[in-house]
Amino acid sequence: MSKTISYFLIVIGGLVAIYAQAKAEQNQLILIAGIVILMLGIYNISRNIPSKADQEDEHENNL
Repeated sequence: MSKTISYFLIVIGGLVAIYAQAKAEQNQLILIAGIVILMLGIYNISRNIPSKADQEDEHENNL
């Protein structure tokens, strides 16, 4: 998935979750759906970030 789609999922998920929380009667299903969409976006963004251990190994190999 591209970064643009991931950021879009984060924004949409956040807005849906906020909308579900703002009502006097909270709709649990809408809130859960918003959180799931938000987490999918965050997962897709974080999946492309290398771990700190990988960065240190790569730095040592370049020396």
